[in-house]
Amino acid sequence: MLLGVMGNPIAHSKSPAMHNAALAACNIHGHYVPLHVTESALKEAIAGIVAMNFRGVNVTVPHKIEVMKYVDELDEAARQIGAVNTIVNQDGHLVGYNTDGIGYIRSLKEEAMSDLKGKSVLVIGCGGAARGIIYALLGELPGQVIVANRTVDSAYALAKEWGHLGNIEGCSLAEVNVKAQHVDLIINTTSVGMHPHIQNCPIEPAHIPSGIVVSDLIYNPLETALLQHAKAKGCCIHNGFGMFIYQGAYAFEYWTGIPAPIEAMKQAVNQSFTS
Repeated sequence: MLLGVMGNPIAHSKSPAMHNAALAACNIHGHYVPLHVTESALKEAIAGIVAMNFRGVNVTVPHKIEVMKYVDELDEAARQIGAVNTIVNQDGHLVGYNTDGIGYIRSLKEEAMSDLKGKSVLVIGCGGAARGIIYALLGELPGQVIVANRTVDSAYALAKEWGHLGNIEGCSLAEVNVKAQHVDLIINTTSVGMHPHIQNCPIEPAHIPSGIVVSDLIYNPLETALLQHAKAKGCCIHNGFGMFIYQGAYAFEYWTGIPAPIEAMKQAVNQSFTS
């Protein structure tokens, strides 16, 4: 079974370590390889999946949107989200999926907040990652979702687009400190606080409510400034490590039809950070 991940750059990806460990744990003879694909070569690279009989690939930055043009079919979630991160080759028929959102929700429910029904949620950012998460989040029937974004018109547009899916509103980043006071869960989907700018925080620490759940998609570092401040206020904190594992797990299950070996995948990624 041939699998891979397409991106530019791609050398930093932890996906090969994770998926090769998963294949080995399931006794599947196969290889998962990093594929450095430039924007100008994406169409040919996708055609190469069929030509070289790859079972499938993951798709990462910057190709998640552009790749939608080159698959034969889109899963409903991928179509709504407007991005593809997983492709399955079904005898030459390429189907695009998005496992980011469902991977995140699975991790959040297992590690931090088991029931999202009726909860009030503040999401900071509304880029590609946020869209996947918000779409999956609305499926959990929260009481309210507030999307805060630097470009406020984008937050308003997203709220209008998905208003039929639940109670969702947009706001500016300037309103975050006020909006945060009335929520059960804060999710940072931006890169604020990512290595090497680890001292940055997307919300003023004084305005993080005590005792809520605070989640950050970043997993390098595993504990961002946002999460450190939240922990100091007695919050339950949740990082992006689980999302990375579970988005990969769903992709693995689409390709193989068998349950992903979660523990083997986690162990491989943890080891890759120290090797």
